[in-house]
Amino acid sequence: MIKIFSKFTLVVSFAMLSKMSKAQETFSVNGVADTRTGAVAFTNANAVKDNVATANTTLLIKDGKIISIGKNIAIPAGFEVVDLKGKYVYPSFIDIFSNYGVATPKREAAGFNFFGAAQLTSSTKGAYGWNQAIKTQANAADVFTGNEAQAKSLMDAGFGTVLTHIQDGIARGTGVVATLNGESDNMSVLKTKAAAFYSFNKGTSTQSYPGSLMGSIALLRQNFLDAQWYKNSNQGEGINLSLQAFNDNLLLPQIFDAGEKWNVVRADRIGDEFGVQYIIKADQDAYQRITDIKNTNAVLIFPVAFPEGMDVEDPNDARLVSLSVMKQWEMAPANLAAVAKAGIRFCLTSADLKSPKEFLPNLRKAIYYGLPEATAMDALTKTPASLLNISNEVGSLEAGKWANFFIADGPIFNEKTNILQNWVQGKKYVVKDDATTGIAGLYDIEIMGGTGTKKFTAEIKSAAAANILLQDTVAAKFSYDGNSIKLSFTEGKKIKNGYKLSGVSYKDGWQGNGTDSLGNKVLWTAKMTKPLEEKKKDDAKKYAAIGAVLSYPNGPYGNTTQPGQETFLIKNATVWTSEKEGNLAATDVLVKAGKIAAIGKNLSDNNAKIIDGTGKHLTAGIIDEHSHIATASVNEGGQSVTSEVRIADNIDPDDVDIYRQLAGGVTTSHILHGSANTIGGQTQLIKLRWGVNDDDLKFKGADGFIKFALGENVKRTPAQTNTRFPDTRMGVEQVQWDAFSRAKDYEKALKGTGAKNVRRDLELDALVEIMNSKRFITCHSYVNSEIIETMRMAEKFGFKINTFTHILEGYKAADKMKAHGAAASTFSDWGNYKLEVQDAIPYNAAIMSKVGVNVAINSDDAEMARRLNQEAAKSVKYGGMKEEDALKMVTINPATMLHIQNQTGSIAKGKDADLVLWSDHPLSIYAKADITMVDGRIYFDRKKDAILREDIKKERTRLINKMIDEKKSGGATRPATPSFRLINTCDEAGHAHGILDEEGIISGE
Repeated sequence: MIKIFSKFTLVVSFAMLSKMSKAQETFSVNGVADTRTGAVAFTNANAVKDNVATANTTLLIKDGKIISIGKNIAIPAGFEVVDLKGKYVYPSFIDIFSNYGVATPKREAAGFNFFGAAQLTSSTKGAYGWNQAIKTQANAADVFTGNEAQAKSLMDAGFGTVLTHIQDGIARGTGVVATLNGESDNMSVLKTKAAAFYSFNKGTSTQSYPGSLMGSIALLRQNFLDAQWYKNSNQGEGINLSLQAFNDNLLLPQIFDAGEKWNVVRADRIGDEFGVQYIIKADQDAYQRITDIKNTNAVLIFPVAFPEGMDVEDPNDARLVSLSVMKQWEMAPANLAAVAKAGIRFCLTSADLKSPKEFLPNLRKAIYYGLPEATAMDALTKTPASLLNISNEVGSLEAGKWANFFIADGPIFNEKTNILQNWVQGKKYVVKDDATTGIAGLYDIEIMGGTGTKKFTAEIKSAAAANILLQDTVAAKFSYDGNSIKLSFTEGKKIKNGYKLSGVSYKDGWQGNGTDSLGNKVLWTAKMTKPLEEKKKDDAKKYAAIGAVLSYPNGPYGNTTQPGQETFLIKNATVWTSEKEGNLAATDVLVKAGKIAAIGKNLSDNNAKIIDGTGKHLTAGIIDEHSHIATASVNEGGQSVTSEVRIADNIDPDDVDIYRQLAGGVTTSHILHGSANTIGGQTQLIKLRWGVNDDDLKFKGADGFIKFALGENVKRTPAQTNTRFPDTRMGVEQVQWDAFSRAKDYEKALKGTGAKNVRRDLELDALVEIMNSKRFITCHSYVNSEIIETMRMAEKFGFKINTFTHILEGYKAADKMKAHGAAASTFSDWGNYKLEVQDAIPYNAAIMSKVGVNVAINSDDAEMARRLNQEAAKSVKYGGMKEEDALKMVTINPATMLHIQNQTGSIAKGKDADLVLWSDHPLSIYAKADITMVDGRIYFDRKKDAILREDIKKERTRLINKMIDEKKSGGATRPATPSFRLINTCDEAGHAHGILDEEGIISGE
C-alpha cells in the first residue's frame, strides 16, 4: 500500500499570462503573439514519488516543465495557485506499446493460397529488401500526427506519454515517443527513433512467404545473417535500404510483439542466437510457464486485457468451451501477480483493450489478485522511462522534467478513485468534473408536502447511482452534474407510491421541489450524514477467487507435478522384445534411472516399485515415423524450397494429442513439415514427455531430418491459377536438381579463398548437410516413376534418400529401394483418397518387407496414431506377416529409420525405458495401454486417467457455474464460443482442419 506522510507541500505550475521569456521556435506568428507560459502552483497535495504519497506538497510548473517540488516552497509572484487538499498527484503513465497517432494498415488479401495464385516477389517499390514483411525502413515519426479523440481516451486512463509504432510486419521499423499534448506535434514528439519493433505476424504483406510461424522465424534469422553480411561484405547487393535500416535499428531498444507464452520463448531464442535482448510483449498466460518466461531474462510488456466470461447456461453451449479456456478465464487476472512474485521486470500497456476505459478497472482487478501497487506504478512510469532512455524527461515528479502528471481524488488503485485532471507538458485536460467527486455517502432526505412529511435514507454511490434504504434496498434514478440534481424512487419494490425530485446544491446539502406519485407538489432537502467508505477487500482472500489448480499443461490431463524417474520392476509379463530373442513369456523387466536395467525371470530389487504384468504384454514404446502433432504450424508453402524452416521452432508442448497418443502406447514421434513444397522444412523428433516445455520434448542427440515431397501436393493438381513453380511432376524433378546444384556451388564457395565474404544462406546450409550425410531425407511419395527419379537424383549428388513416406506404390519399386538403401514408412491400407493413390494395395508393407526393405507403419493422423498397434496388425492379414515382425513396424523398424535404434525401439538392456504395458495381445483390437513409460517415467496410467476424467467433469461444472454466477452478478460475459484446435495431416487438401475437441467430450470434424 502507498504510505502517506503529513508534513510536506507540493507545487506545480500551469497556463496563465506571464511576461517571462519563452524558448524560440521556427514557426512564424500570424497575428498577435501569445506569450503565455503556464505558471501554476499546486499546494497541499498528496504527491506520489517513489511510490510514497507525501502530504502537503507544493508543485510548481512553468513552460510545461516542473520547476520545483517539495515542502515549504515559496510561490513566486505571478503563479496561479490551486489548492489540492485531499487530492493525489501522480506522474502520468507511459504506454510503451501504442498505435496512438499512427494508423495501423489493414491487409487487403491473403498472401498464400494453397490452391491459388502465389505472390512470390515483393510489391514494395524502391531499393528495399526482397520480402515486404520486412519493413525496417518504416519510421513512425514520419507519419505521426496527434489524434484528439485517441489522446483523450488515453489521458482519461492516466496516460501522458506513449511509444507508438506502425503495427505492421515482421520487422516493423522504429517507434516514436510522444506526449499526448494535442496542441503541437512538434512539441509532443520527445524522441523520433526510440525503439525498433518486431513480430511473428507479416501483417499487410500479400507476399506468399512466409506463410507460417516457423517461416516467420526463419525469415528473421536469415535477415540477421543478411544484415551482418551486408554490413561487412556486401558483395553484389548494391544498396539495400531494408538491411541498412535493420543494422541501424539494432542500436535501439528492441521490442518484440510475441503474445502467448511459447511465442515469448521463441522470440527470446532468436534474440539469444544473434546477441539481442528483446523487450517482449507477452500475454496473460505467462504464469503457466513462469520458469521458462523468467529464463528469457527479458523485460516484458503486458496488456491488462483479461478474457471475458461466457454465457454457458445452455449445456449445449457449455460443452463447446474447453477446460483450458475456462481455466484461463479464471486465472488470467492473477498473471501479473505471479510475474511480479517471480521477480520479472515488466511494463504495462493499454493495448489489446476494447477501450482505454477498461485499463484502470482491469489493473485494479490485477492488484486485487495480488499485484503489488508499487510494482504496478513502476511498470507504468519508471520502468518504461528507463527502457526508452527518457527518464530525464518523464516518469516521475521531479524538477526539470515535463509537467506530465494527473490529479486524482484518492489513491489511484482504489476502486472508487477518479482521475480529475491530466496535465501533459503543462497543459490541463479535465477528465472528470471535480464538483461531482466526494459525494458518495449516506444522506438523510426529508420530503415535505403531499401526504405529509416523510424521511428516507439514501445511499449515493456516484453522480449516476443511488439506492434508497428502506426495509429492502430500492434502486433509485439519480443524476448530479455538480450543480443540479435529479432523484426519483418508489417507497418499496412492491409499492407504487414514489417521488420525482429535482434541485440544486446549497452550502451543506441539496434542496429543491418535485411531485409524488399522486401529483402532489413537495419540497425536499438532503444532507450527508456519513461518507461512503470504499469497502476494502480482505488481502487474505486475494486468491480466493481462483479455485483452479495450475497444471502442466494448464488444461485437461495436465500434471501438477512431473512424474518421477523411479525404479520399477514389471513382473511376469509376456515381453515382446522386438529383438532376436523374440517374445518372452512370464518375464520380468527392471527399470532403473530411466534405462532398462535387466530382463529375466524372478528378478528382484528391494527399492523397486512392483508392477504386476501377469496376463499382460510388455512392448517397446510405439514410434510414429510420420506425425504432425504438437506443432503451431506445419507447412511453409510460400516457396518451392523452404529447407531453412524448422519444425523445432514451433513445437507446441500443450497439444493434448501428446497425452492421447501416450494412451495409445506412442512414446516417440517424428514431427514432419507438411508436403506443400518440393523441399520442405527440417523435422523434429520428440519424446512424448507430457507436461514438459518444448525444448525438453526434443529427442536430444538424434540425427537431423528434412521433409521432401513429390506429386500432387507439390504441383497442386487442382490449381488453375497456380503461379508457383513447379506445376508438373517433371517440374518437381527440376526443382530438386536446381536446389542441389546451387547447394554444391554454395559449398564450394564456402571452402574457397573468399569464404569470409560468402553470404550465409540457411536454405542452402540444410542442403549441404544432406549432401554430407549430416541431415537425412524423409520423402512424401506415391508414384513409382517419381520414387525412382528421386533416388537417381540423390545418387548423382552423392547421398541417399533415407525414407520414402506414404510410398503406396513402393511394392513396384521395392527392389530398387533395397539397392539404394531407402527405408519405407507407409500406411497399412489407405487408398483411393486422391488420384495418385489409385494403385495402392494393403499388401504393400508386406511385399516391401519380403524384398528386404526396412518398413514402418506411420500415422500422418493424430487419431490413427492412437492405434498404430492395430494398423501394424493389418499386415498379418494382408501378406501373412508374422506377429512379431508386424509389431516391429511400429517399434524397432522406425527406430532404425530414425537412427535411434541404439537408444529405443526394443526391449534390451541399456536402452531407454520407453515401454508400454498392454492389457491384452498388443495386436488385438481389444488391447489397451494400461501404462506408458518414457525414460522410466510413467506419463500415462489408465487408472489415473479414470480419476482425471472425473476431475475434469467436476472442474468443468465448477467453472461453468462460476461463469453463470458472473453473468448474474453483472460481470462482462459474451456468447459461448467454441474452442477450436487444428489437426494437421499431410495428405488432406488443406493440410489442417479444426475440430471442437479437447477433453474427449466433443468429437467429429
